[in-house]
This record gives sequence, structure tokens and C-alpha cells, in this order.
Amino acid sequence: MAPSSDAIRATVENYIRSVAKGTTDDVLALYAPGATVEDPVGTEPRTTEVALREFYGVIEPLAQTGELLTLKIAANNAAFLFRLTTHLGEQNLVMEVIDVMTFDDDAKITSMKAYWSQDDMVTVPAS
Repeated sequence: MAPSSDAIRATVENYIRSVAKGTTDDVLALYAPGATVEDPVGTEPRTTEVALREFYGVIEPLAQTGELLTLKIAANNAAFLFRLTTHLGEQNLVMEVIDVMTFDDDAKITSMKAYWSQDDMVTVPAS
């Protein structure tokens, strides 16, 4: 049985919040065992907890905010556009990313693919 749309929405919102302001453990708690991450698409997929921990550990110390812009849910899949802003003192690095995720029956992430490139990163003065 597929998870409810509300459960998927909650996982997506928790994911964005955890990536922006949480810990690596917060993010990994949203993933099912054996989940895969391809971020960005075209890079080697990360397929182990060690690889996921290493990947998310890089962003944990950053001062960031995240905002969900659009979310589409179909069965046990979601595609969403979100904005991640990294605060770097006098300037911010703003990036809009499309993530596509699949979920298990408990609304845990089983796969994630992130669609973005260096061209999607914009530096703006901090407000």
C-alpha cells in the first residue's frame, strides 16, 4: 500500500528543513534502509549509509534556509522544486533544485534524484 499524500508531504517538508537546518542524522532518519541518492543526476549514485552520511555531513555545518516552492505527488513518488539558501556572511548562495523521490509504505525515502547544475547557483548580497 502506498503512503498517503499527507505522509509524503510531511517527509518532503522534513527533508527540506533537515537539509537546511538539521543534522546528518535528521536527514538520514528520513531514508529507508538501502536507499539511493543521485545528487546531482549524472553523478555516481550513493548506495550505502556511509556514503549518504558523508554526503550530507558536508552541508551540516552550513548556515542555510530552505523553502518548498512546488510539490507534486503521484502514488509513492514526489517531484518538488525547492530553494536552498546558504548564508555566507555578506552574500548568500541561492540554488533552486528539483528533487524526485520514491517512498516506501512508511513514507521513508527509497530513492532521491536531484536535478541541478552549477548554472543554478546564484550569489546575491545578503539582506
